[in-house]
Amino acid sequence: MKRPLVQAFLWGLVSALALPPIHLLPVLLFSIPAFLRLIGAASSKKQLALIGWTFGFGLNLAGLYWITEPILTEISSFWWLVPLAAPLLAFAVAFYSIIPAYAASLVRPGRDGPGLSRLLMFSGAWVFSDLIRQFAFSGFPWNLWGSAWAIPGRTGDIFIQLAALIGVHGLTLLTVFIAGLPIFGRRGLATAAALLIAWASFGVIHLTTPVQSTGVTVALLQPKFPVPGSYDRASMIARWQTLLGMSRAGINAGANTVIWPEGSSPWLLDTDSAARAQLAAVTGPTPMLAGSLRQVSNTDFRNSLVVTRGPGPAAAIYDKWKLVPFGEYMPRWIPVKITPDVLGSGFTPGPGPATLHVAGLPPFGPLICYEAIFSGQVVNEKDRPLWLVNVTDDSWFGNSAGPRQHFADARLRAVEEGVPLARAANSGITAVIDSFGHVRASLPLGAQGVLVTVLPGALPPTPYARFGLLLPSVLSGLFLIFGILLGRPGAKNNNIA
Repeated sequence: MKRPLVQAFLWGLVSALALPPIHLLPVLLFSIPAFLRLIGAASSKKQLALIGWTFGFGLNLAGLYWITEPILTEISSFWWLVPLAAPLLAFAVAFYSIIPAYAASLVRPGRDGPGLSRLLMFSGAWVFSDLIRQFAFSGFPWNLWGSAWAIPGRTGDIFIQLAALIGVHGLTLLTVFIAGLPIFGRRGLATAAALLIAWASFGVIHLTTPVQSTGVTVALLQPKFPVPGSYDRASMIARWQTLLGMSRAGINAGANTVIWPEGSSPWLLDTDSAARAQLAAVTGPTPMLAGSLRQVSNTDFRNSLVVTRGPGPAAAIYDKWKLVPFGEYMPRWIPVKITPDVLGSGFTPGPGPATLHVAGLPPFGPLICYEAIFSGQVVNEKDRPLWLVNVTDDSWFGNSAGPRQHFADARLRAVEEGVPLARAANSGITAVIDSFGHVRASLPLGAQGVLVTVLPGALPPTPYARFGLLLPSVLSGLFLIFGILLGRPGAKNNNIA
């Protein structure tokens, strides 16, 4: 049993090379067929489950290594978590890989190896496990293989266009299926090449869709504040003055609005009238979209986006509703407390996706940090926005894969919804992304600066914007149905006892 488990773990590790920021997608042409062969060779249900889990553990251990970075910023308090964080998270997420492994084992292999039925079952079940992962235990849809196509540059722009039809989960479905085709030898490779050509052709055509500019110029601040920041008054005043100076520079450059990163305001802008007056003295009536904490009561804290237009009350407020487990709140079933003492048990979640209407700006949908990874759950369907605003602070994750993976997800949300996305990140990557997921302008990771650029326009609602997660769910269901039909209903793999 040990050798298949070692192989599964190593192939899982190799598979992670396909993910951002490496984007070495060809490795899947080797790792997926190898995984399917290990599934077919399993001698029992127990071994099958272990093979599935071990592959997932290797994939997620390599894909989520960066989760240790924020712990290093508080090393004196949480030193004991350093060797445990990434393995424990990978341990939990790996269980989802058992689902496609078991599904693939339910059909007999064909004369040409694992067979088309097994590949269809595996592909459909892999995406269903990803969909379950998006909702179970508060949700963690990170490192979906579909996000591997968000390659920087023209190639990525072309291949992510299909997300406008089927979303990132649909891209994952096709990726897994195509990667498994080498099990059929030359015929499979030829089929894979044909599918990729058709996929790219759609992308090239979709990129020719005309889009008009909004005429709105945005200024995105990337102040590069250290984390964790100091909360003595002198440090808070210094951060405030930096924000005011950068905002002034953005407005002087012609911006119609200024966007601050997540949690960047040292003051509680929704209740601090003196801070709003100081801000208005610099910005006047220009709409300011500021990441700021809110304190509703002594036990109710919110991670928010506060919109101001002058010294008066906030023009609009959005409260983050998808909170990060362990970082922003503690699940009740975890006995160890990690969130800062000032937050008690953590932040209070907001009511859900919203569209904010602010005079002088097209209606926009706010996304705070982690919320940008939840495909199909980023907009208010009853009041669709014309652009998305993503404020985040990825500096907690240093110069690692984490911020780059997060940025790849943001690009896909723009394509899926057919709207531009303005992203302000404390230490990067700050960018304006158009409705095709193309990066129009950006500030690199680790830089400090103000990005001023024109906001592109929106496309008509895409099929994915209209139907959302229903589309990849139906496609995955069809793959499973055809896999069952081709694999003889009720037939089991002779190797599984």
